[in-house]
Amino acid sequence: MNSLIELISLKTGLTSKTVANILKLLEEGSTIPFIARYRKEMTGGATDEQLREFENIYAYSKKLLDRKEEVARLIGERSELNEELKNRLKKAATLQEIEDIYRPFKEKKNTRASIAIAAGLEPLADILERGQSELDEFKKRADAFVKGSILSREDAIKGSQDIIAERYSDEAREREYWRRQLLEYSSFEIKAAKGMKEEGLYAKLAGKTEKIASIPSHRYLAMMRGVSEKELSVKITIDMERVENTIKNYKIPKNAKSSRTLLLESYLDGFKRLLFPSLEREIHAMIKERSDVQAIHTFGKNLSQLLSSPPVTKRTILGVDPAYRTGCKLAVVDENGTYLDHAVIYPTPPQSDYTKSVTVVKELIRRYGINAVAIGNGTASRETQEFFAQLNRDEGVNIAYTVVSEAGASVYSASKIAQDEYPQLDVTIRGAISIAQRLRDPMAALVKIDPKSLGIGQYQHDVDQKMLEKKLENVTEDLVNRIGVDPNSASVSLLSYVAGVGTKVARSIVEHREKNGSFKAKNELLKVKGLGAKAYEQCAGFFRIREGKSVLDNTGVHPESYQAADMLINNYDLSNITKENLPQIAQQLGVGEATLADIVTELRKPGFDPRESLPPIVFRSDLTDIKELQEGSIVSGVVRNIADFGAFVDIGLKNDGLIHISQMSEKRISHPLEVLSVNQQLSRIRVIEVDSTKGKVALSLKEVL
Repeated sequence: MNSLIELISLKTGLTSKTVANILKLLEEGSTIPFIARYRKEMTGGATDEQLREFENIYAYSKKLLDRKEEVARLIGERSELNEELKNRLKKAATLQEIEDIYRPFKEKKNTRASIAIAAGLEPLADILERGQSELDEFKKRADAFVKGSILSREDAIKGSQDIIAERYSDEAREREYWRRQLLEYSSFEIKAAKGMKEEGLYAKLAGKTEKIASIPSHRYLAMMRGVSEKELSVKITIDMERVENTIKNYKIPKNAKSSRTLLLESYLDGFKRLLFPSLEREIHAMIKERSDVQAIHTFGKNLSQLLSSPPVTKRTILGVDPAYRTGCKLAVVDENGTYLDHAVIYPTPPQSDYTKSVTVVKELIRRYGINAVAIGNGTASRETQEFFAQLNRDEGVNIAYTVVSEAGASVYSASKIAQDEYPQLDVTIRGAISIAQRLRDPMAALVKIDPKSLGIGQYQHDVDQKMLEKKLENVTEDLVNRIGVDPNSASVSLLSYVAGVGTKVARSIVEHREKNGSFKAKNELLKVKGLGAKAYEQCAGFFRIREGKSVLDNTGVHPESYQAADMLINNYDLSNITKENLPQIAQQLGVGEATLADIVTELRKPGFDPRESLPPIVFRSDLTDIKELQEGSIVSGVVRNIADFGAFVDIGLKNDGLIHISQMSEKRISHPLEVLSVNQQLSRIRVIEVDSTKGKVALSLKEVL
C-alpha cells in the first residue's frame, strides 16, 4: 500500500497523508460528493472534479503496480529476470512501458521466427546479428543448419533473418523510439475509398494529411467514422529512407563485414512487416483514446452547463411539442412543474387552422393563468413560433415564449419512467410535458433522460461507451449534489443521483412521503426503508427541506455539524465573521476552518440555489426571418450545443447558426468552452454569411463581444 500511496502522491502532487486520507474515505464507502463537500480538512479542499481525477489515477496506479508484479513473476518463471530487467520494471511509469519490456518474453506460436527457433536456427541468427562474418563464410556456416525441416542453405539464412526481424520488432527501446518518432513527426494520410460519395460528409477529408501530433479529436473521430462507413481509407506515412539510414547508423555494427547486407534486410523486414504495423495499431488506439477523452470532456461540460440552466420560477408554463399532420401537442404545468391539462391544436400545415388554435390556447391561458410558453425545436418548430408571434401581434395576447431543445423528449415519453409518472396519458402528451418541465427545472426534467439523447454530444456513438457513461453519471451526480434536492418533491430519477441513495432507496423515499406525508426534518429520512446510518451520512447534507422544523434543514450544513451551527447562530454575529477571526471561532466551536466557512456561507443564504445567480432565460414575442438577414446583421441567440470546432446557436431560425472557433474571440483560444457555455444567452452576434437555400448561417463574436 505504501508504494501505491507514494506513486499516487507523485502523480497528483498531493501529500502522502492526503492520499492516504482519501483512500481511507473511499474504502469506507464515502462518495465523491460527500468527500468533496464535507471532508475538506482531510483532502486539502479537493474539488469533486479533482477527486474524480484522483480516482482515475488511483485505478491506473494500482493496475500499473499489479502488472509490474505479474510481469516480474512471468519473466521469473522463465529464469530470465535479471537485475537490469528488475530496474527497468521498477522505473516503468506506464503500462505501455511494461508491455514493451515483457514483449520479448511472451510465448509466440506459429510465427516465422518461432518456427525458425523450433528448427534450431537461433545460433545462426546470433552469428548474423554480430555481423562478424564475411558473406561467403556466413553462407557456409548456414550449411551446418540444413537438417529436418530446413531443406537448404537459403532456408537456414531466411529463418535466421526471421528470428532477427522478430527480435528487432520486440526490442523495447526500438519500439519506444519509433513510437515517439511516429507520434511526433508522422501524419495520417486520408484517401477516398471505393464507397466515397462525391457530395457526402467525408468528401472534404479525402486527399488530406493530418499531423498525428496535432490532429483535433473531432477530426480524428470523423475520419475514422468515414473509414468504418467505407468511404475513407487511412494510413500512417513513414519515410522509409530515414528508417533505413537510422538502422544503418545505430543498429549495424561499425565493424560489420559483408554479411551486413543480410543483417540490414533482417532489420528492415522486422520494421516493415512487424514493428510498423504493430505501432500503427498502437497509435490509432492512443489517438482514439485521446480523442475519446476530449470528446467526452466536451460532452460532460455541455451536460453540466445544460443541467445548470436556471429554472423558470413563479410561472405557469405551456409546453408545446410541434408537428405538422398530427398537430401540436400542448401540456400545462404549474409553477411547481405539476401537470394540469393538455390539448392538441393544428396551426401548422396541412390544416393551418389558425382560428380554432387561437381559441384553444386563449382558453388554456384564461383557465390556468399561463404566462410562459416552451416550444420544442424539432419538426414544425418554426411554424409554431410563427403562430405564437401572430397570436401576440393580432390577438393582443402578449404571451412570452422561448424555444427549448426537445432532444430526448420522445425517448422520455416512451420510457418506463414516463409510464410510471403519467400512466393515463398518451406518449405524445408526455413529450409536451417534458418540454414544459425542462424549462421549469432543467435538472429535474433532464436527469430522467439518457444524456446521449440530449443532443449535446459530439460523436457520442463513436467514443468508448463505458467511459462516456461513467463521465456523464459522474457529472450529473456532482451537479445534483452541488445544487441540492428537495426530498418532498423530487422524482425517483433525481433522488437516485443524491450521494449514497441510488434507485432502490430513491423509490423508498417517494413511497415513504406518499404514505406518511412530507419530511419535516432531515433526520426523518432515517425512517425510510433501506436508508441506514451510512447512507444517511452520505446523503443528508445534500437534501433541502424547504419548510422544515429547522432552518438548517434548508441548507447544505451536514447534520453532524448542527450542534456547531446552533452554537454559531446563538453566540456569534454572522456578519462579523471574517477570514481573520474565522480560525479562532473554528477552534472554539471544535470544527475545521473549511467546515466553518461553509457553515457561515450556508447560514447567510439558506435555501440558496446556485442556478439563481445565472442570467435568466430570455423569452421572445416575435421571430427572426432568414430572408431579413444579411452579412453584417446583428442578432441575439442561445448556445444550444458546443463541439471542439465551434458552437451552434439558436437565433430564431429553423436551423441553428454556427460560430466557428476562429470567430469566437480576437485572441487565440484552444476550445470553445473557454468563452461559451450551453444555454448561454448572446445579445450581440454578427452574421458573416447567409445561405438561404440550405438554411445555413455563419456567425461571429469578433468585434461584437
